Amino acid sequence: MAKMLLEIVTPVERIFSGEVEEVVIPGIEGELGILPEHSPLLTQITPGELRYRQGQTEHRMVIGEGFAEVTPAQVSVLTDLAVNEEDIDEQEVEEAIRRAEAAMRESHIGGEELAFVQANLEKSVAQLRVKRRRQY
Repeated sequence: MAKMLLEIVTPVERIFSGEVEEVVIPGIEGELGILPEHSPLLTQITPGELRYRQGQTEHRMVIGEGFAEVTPAQVSVLTDLAVNEEDIDEQEVEEAIRRAEAAMRESHIGGEELAFVQANLEKSVAQLRVKRRRQY
């Protein structure tokens, strides 16, 4: 079966680099499925679940905001967050959601600070959704 290179990079480190048969990315207009020899494109990604398949094994991770560049032989994901499903700490994420919700209830925050809190809330909710999907 045909393969392509997948690279997932955050500002801190390269999270993953390897050959895969398929990638599904959370795009701004919904999930984007990519197979080898896909037409070139550049798209914005949103916080959510990224899946990729190596052989018969499907891997899942949560990614944050960023961009994906697709060529016929490679998918490059540049994101501000990438966490493997097994590394998500459910209690820590629930606490982050509570903090973000409390901050949004405060009347004195606005503008850039509010956007930052909302972005963190979206990432936390995405992590919780991925973590809990496998439990039920």
